[in-house]
Formats: sequence, structure tokens, C-alpha cells
Amino acid sequence: MTGARCDQLWFTIAELTAARIPSLSARQLKRLAPQWRASQPDKVRKRAGRGGGFEFHISLLPAAAQARMSRRPDPADATAPARKSANDDRSRALWARYESLSKKQKDECARRLKALKRVEALSQAGLTDSAAVAVAAGEEKIAAGTVWRWLAMVKSERRGDWLAALAPAYRATKTFSPCDERAWNALLTDYLRSEKPGFSACYRRMKKAAAKEGWSPIPSERALRRRLDAEAPRAARVVAREGRDAAKALYPAQRRSRAGLHAMSAVNFDGHKFDVFVRFEDGRIGRPFLIAIQDVYSGKILSWRYAESENRIAVRLAIGDMVERFGIPDAAYLDNGRAFASKWITGGAANRFRFKIRDEDPNGLLVSLGVDIHWTTPYAGQSKPIERAFRDLCEDVAKHPFCAGAYTGNRPDAKPENYGDRAIPFEEFKAFANEQIADHNAREGRRTETAAGRSFDHAFAKSMESAIVRWASPAQRRLWLLAAERVTARKPSGEIHLFNNRYWSPALNEWTGKKVTVRFDPDNLAAPALVYGPDDALIAEAQCIDDAGFASAEDAKSHAKARSDYLKSVKRTDALRDRMRVDDLADLYTDKKPGGPRETPTPQKPAVQRLAVGWHGPAGEAGGDDMDQAEFEAAFGRGLRLVSEE
Repeated sequence: MTGARCDQLWFTIAELTAARIPSLSARQLKRLAPQWRASQPDKVRKRAGRGGGFEFHISLLPAAAQARMSRRPDPADATAPARKSANDDRSRALWARYESLSKKQKDECARRLKALKRVEALSQAGLTDSAAVAVAAGEEKIAAGTVWRWLAMVKSERRGDWLAALAPAYRATKTFSPCDERAWNALLTDYLRSEKPGFSACYRRMKKAAAKEGWSPIPSERALRRRLDAEAPRAARVVAREGRDAAKALYPAQRRSRAGLHAMSAVNFDGHKFDVFVRFEDGRIGRPFLIAIQDVYSGKILSWRYAESENRIAVRLAIGDMVERFGIPDAAYLDNGRAFASKWITGGAANRFRFKIRDEDPNGLLVSLGVDIHWTTPYAGQSKPIERAFRDLCEDVAKHPFCAGAYTGNRPDAKPENYGDRAIPFEEFKAFANEQIADHNAREGRRTETAAGRSFDHAFAKSMESAIVRWASPAQRRLWLLAAERVTARKPSGEIHLFNNRYWSPALNEWTGKKVTVRFDPDNLAAPALVYGPDDALIAEAQCIDDAGFASAEDAKSHAKARSDYLKSVKRTDALRDRMRVDDLADLYTDKKPGGPRETPTPQKPAVQRLAVGWHGPAGEAGGDDMDQAEFEAAFGRGLRLVSEE
């Protein structure tokens, strides 16, 4: 006895028993068979062939048993695995085609399946196949031949794939109206330009040129539009007409999860220029800058500073405020603008691509604090979450009624009607902006991944309860209070010249002509400066030396006293207190015997001596000869002539 096939619908009791259905034992099947014949005779039929008996339709079985029997292969068929794989591939292809259909075409598939189900039901009710097809065709008001054609479409398909197999065989044409290639190339070249001309204008120009050059054939504008949409993808058109930056928007933006972070694990910096006119202390009117630092995990703005421009001093002070209040972050994300990539901030970073990099440059503030620096993509606001906060501040600050009349608009062509009516005093604007930033952090209902309906303040505080954050030591506090410059200690004293000021300490005498790092407070250049060596070891605290008046006797007297005190301190240096006597040093170097006269060295004549020739002095002097100077010159001249003649 062969087993059930995967597409079989009628089964004998013996086949059902051999299938070993978990919910139906052999005893239960024998008891159910008479009940099925009595209650549902339309689903029971006599078995054809030798032996007779009855066959039962699969719909009589429970749902789980139906699924098992429909998937059960014929064990006698050796090709069953290969056929099953082929059927799976066929099924995937049918459903892939079905998914590409329009809604109207899918509705047609459902109508066809409904007609075939009606044919199947009528056949089970006892009608012949021809009668069942005729009745179903009449109900659907279609020809019987159409129903027979639909039956042929599903004849070799599995029952579960009938809907996909009944898909209309519509084929979208990929042919277009013929067009002269020269005309088509001219149209494409004109349309795919940065000036973004309209397609209709390009078509008119092309058609005019075609009449002049004799290009033919030229299809209609609508036909060429369809060809353009088919042959030139939208991305290619955007790149050609709007540029690569515009095409980036066609690719989904990266969405980064913050769940793996914690408070102060990463921060990001940026500057924002307010669209508000303010009056600075010196009376000038301009738009102020905000330098802000945001915690990446929570979205809270940790610290901020206001300035007339985006500069390194404001960035340094903002970093100092953050470190004093919340600690040192593990990483920082910032762009390579001049203020953030300054040597004061990121000097010494390995991947810093701004300004000229020298090996002797001092380490910047973030590098000295051990912060891992990451550079973001320029002109890409998606890489810095703080850009989203700045968008909120544009609404909460710049467009607030407090700034009415001082709002400038966010573009030159978006100026309000009351443009330039007033300018807010800078101190008043800072106080107002501070309140708005605090409200920004405390606002409830934030829908970020980490806030989850809470405020940024709440998300930050909750994370800080379990976060491990590095805290700055008193020595590290100097790093953000003082900026760094690499200078050379001047000769001969070792004094340091910085911003037209001079700084000096006695310890700098040892560093004359050498490179040192000077940390100073840019806001108070008269304060002492800290001088460090190449290994960042503190050398001294150098005092600022004031210039004296040209004719000031008091300043001259003070300077002389200070120099005298310095010289006295030099004399009292322990290294010079116990010196060797000069006489002892002379005896050591000349081998003089103590208490006795110096010995005269004995002359030592060479083994071969040469007679000295020439005049050595006036006649009669010791060491001279009998020839006077005139005679000597005459003899010497004769000798030269003899040599020249030879």
C-alpha cells in the first residue's frame, strides 16, 4: 500500500491509520468512519479499484490532522524530496509574482478562487464536473470555458498556492516609442544639469533642434517622460541635478541606540548663533554665540557659555563648567571648527586635522583630561544630537515674545517685518536664555529612547546614580582654568614673552633657549603663569613683570633691590658655598710641589736639526747675522730671479 501524496484529498481508513496521526488512533478512526458515512455522505465516496471500500475527504479531519496529511510525502516515491524542493521553489515564485500585482489584480485572483471553490463544492455535492463548472460560470456571469481555463491553471499546483497561481498573466511592456538617439541624448544632457531646467522646456528646445538637424522620429513629450522615468532612476536624477549631498537624503539615516551608554560616558559640543540682535557692553550690536555641551545619553545640556564669536576661550570655559559640576566624560564628539580644533582644546590628538601639527605642540585640554576625541562629519547635523536641541532653542529663545523686534530671521530672505526695531542688552539676553535652557532640560514628556516620557534632567540624574564618572583633582583644575602655549625661554635670563607680557622665575635660568609649555589665564594675563617642561612636569610659577616708567626713579630703585636680592640668593646657594681655593686648583693643574719653587723643564733637542735661513732681526742683536736688511732684500731678489729664469 502506498502512502498518501502531498496533494491527495481522499484517504482510506488504512492510509489514515498508517499516517499515525497523534489525535486519531486506529480505534477512533474505525469508530468515526460509519458516522462520517451517515452524517456527511458528500464527503465519502466508494474507492475505485480492487478491494473496494470507502475513501474519506480530508476536510473531515481536524485542522492539525489536515495539515499533517497535506504535508506528508509518499514514502514509496524516491523522488519525493526533490519534488518537494521543486514545489517549494515553484510556490515561492508564484507568491513573488502575486505580491508584485496591484490591488485590482489581487481582487481578480480572489474572484477566480471563489469560482473554483464553488466548483469544488458542487462536485462534492454529487454534480458532475461539467455541471459544476456550468453552474459556477452562470453564477459569476462568465463563460464556462473561462472556468475550465482557471482549473487548468491550478491543476498541477498545491491547494494552498491556488490564489497565487490564478494571477492574471499581464505583462508590463518595456518597449518605448522609437526616438532618434541624437535627440534623446540632447534631451538627457539638457535635463540632467545643475540648473534643474523643466522637462517641458528641454523637450521644446530638443524638438526645435531636431527640426533643424533633421532628427527623426521624435515621440511625444509624455512618451519621453515615461522613458526617462524607466531608464534614469530617481537617485541618478537627483545626483545630476541637485548634487551628492541631496542624494544622501535618499538613503535612510543611521539611527544609533543610546541604551548602551550612561550619563557622562559621551558628550557632544557645538556652537549656535542666535537669530537675535543684542547690544554688547561696548555698544556694538550683533548676534551672540552659544557654546553648549550636551550629554549624549540623556540629552541634557550640561554647560554653556555666551560669546561674541565662536572662540576657544568660550569653549575652554564651557568645558571647565562641565567638569566642575558633573565630572570628566569618557568621550567627546565635536567637529573640526577653528574653536573646537584649537590647540588649547584638542592639541596632541592623533587624528586632529586642523592647523599645522608639530611634535612640540602642547596637549590640549581634552587630551590632558584623558577624553577620547571623535570628529564628526562636517555640515552633517545628524552626527551631533545637540543640533536637535538647538532647533528647540530657536523656538524657545529667538522667537519668544521677549525677543520681539530683535529677531532677525533664520535666512536673509526670511526677515520679519519688524526687523532691526530693537537690540536686547547682552546681560539681559543671557539671563533670559539661561532660564530657557533650564526649562529645556526640565521639560517632561521627552520621547527619546532613554528619557521615555521623562525629562532630560530626570534621565540624567537617574543614570548618574549608578554611573562611574571620573572626577577632577585640584591639579587638573588648572588645565581648564589655564590655556597652553609652547614658547622658548629667552636668553640670557630665561624670561618668557607672551602677548606682550613678560613672565620670569629664577628656576627659568636653567631653561634658557629651550622650549617650555606655559599655562595662563587668558582672562587675567597679569596673573602668574605656570611653566611646564617637555614631560609636563611643573618647572615654576612665573610672575608677570611689569614695564617700568622711563624716568621713574622709584621703579628703578625697586628693580635694583630685586636684582640685588636675587644675586644674594645666588651666593647663598648650597652648591656654591664650599668651593676649592684657586691656589689649590692651580697647584692641581700645574703639578707644583707644595712649598718649593717651580721646576724649569729641561730642553729636549730633536735628533735632526735644520739651519734657520733668513733675517731674524737687526744686525748685532742676539740671534741675528752680519747681513743688514738692504743686503738681505737684494739677495732675496736675486734668488727669485734665478728661480723664475729656471
